Amino acid sequence: MNTIGILAYGSLVGDPGPELAAVTRLIIDNVPTPFGIEYARSSRGRGGAPTLIPVDDGGVSVNAKILLLDNDVAPTTARDMLWRRETNRVGSDRAYAPPSPATPNTVIITDHPGLANVELVLATKIGANFSPLTPQKLAELAIESAASDAGSQGRDGISYLINARNAGIITPLTARYEQEILKQSGTDSLSAAWQKLTKQSGPTTR
Repeated sequence: MNTIGILAYGSLVGDPGPELAAVTRLIIDNVPTPFGIEYARSSRGRGGAPTLIPVDDGGVSVNAKILLLDNDVAPTTARDMLWRRETNRVGSDRAYAPPSPATPNTVIITDHPGLANVELVLATKIGANFSPLTPQKLAELAIESAASDAGSQGRDGISYLINARNAGIITPLTARYEQEILKQSGTDSLSAAWQKLTKQSGPTTR
């Protein structure tokens, strides 16, 4: 019998994808991440929006969730499902293979045995891909993504930041990142910034 969990701290919290959702039997709250995270990657699938990733320098451990999977899910199957979710291949029969060599754009599945007393917890790791890592740069990327097609789909940086804050995820850059969005957009709230940039009545969280 296996006890396998998936560590969720970004968009995975609210949107694990149909494969993982179908085999999640329990959610464990308030699990500190075993690494620091920060908004250090621009996601092509989110219109270039900044997203949370593990970082070696800076960042902070945050309270995450563990999606505890059904007991009959094997480690290999869990890795495959997590990798497909992170690479937008859900529904395919593609399988995870540890990359060699790894690049900044490679999704790596990492093992964290014993985290929160779970036999095996899986997480994802991918490299930072922009600089400088400043509130100003983050805000620029978030605003550009909200003004793109990603904004109308709720897959932009402002929606992502709203969701992360609602989940209690606060990084060293969060407050200044938010203030810079308000400054650059000329608004007084993230919701107002999103509405102004997307020309919609309210943010779509996804």
